Amino acid sequence: MVTLVRISEFVAQAPGSILSRLVEAVRTAFAGDPKLRRRVAFSIALIALSAKMAKADGIVTQDEVSAFHDIFSVPREEMRNVSRLYNLAKQDVAGFEAYARQMSGLCGSGKADCPMLEDILDGLFHIAKADGVLHEREAAFLARVAEIFSISEVRFAQIRARHVADASNPYVVLGVGPDTSFDEIKRRYRQLVAESHPDRLIARGVPEEFLAIANTRVAALNAAYEQIEKSRSLHERV
Repeated sequence: MVTLVRISEFVAQAPGSILSRLVEAVRTAFAGDPKLRRRVAFSIALIALSAKMAKADGIVTQDEVSAFHDIFSVPREEMRNVSRLYNLAKQDVAGFEAYARQMSGLCGSGKADCPMLEDILDGLFHIAKADGVLHEREAAFLARVAEIFSISEVRFAQIRARHVADASNPYVVLGVGPDTSFDEIKRRYRQLVAESHPDRLIARGVPEEFLAIANTRVAALNAAYEQIEKSRSLHERV
């Protein structure tokens, strides 16, 4: 967490608005280490947007705090640096849409369905649903962030279906239609599992702690594929 210590110090000392300071910190810190810079960018984006989501919802439950720690394993002595960043973003007068627009630049301007931005949205869903309910304001917040991130409706529906029980549908989880051939479903399933491989996530800059959430993503993909496979097999025997 030394990265967050340095970012926290930069944000506290630099002039300008909180949002501009965060963005500048992401751009300039660790300029000689692209891999570390991506990790910092991911961490800053998720901390800032989770703070804005808490403000939009108006309530932060202990379950949501625990879910946050699923993603960030923070040593006790460094927790104040994470708390500082979280509280600065939460109190900033800039709205969440301004934060989301700035963070969307992590994948370059206009890039649709960016894996790193989908990872951030996945983390936000994990926190939002931790208390057992995805509240209306949280759902609206997440949908708007996805729109700003240029995440397609199909990809957003996939992410939502992995987290929200009443939205779960094996075809939606895999991003295919009920009339899709089984060979195409298998190809799509393997592609999605490959995208969630730990090596790929680490290369995108996600913290190692996030890999536990990636494992639940793969479990959801496996369950969806197995459900479709079983359904197709039964249908063929009828």
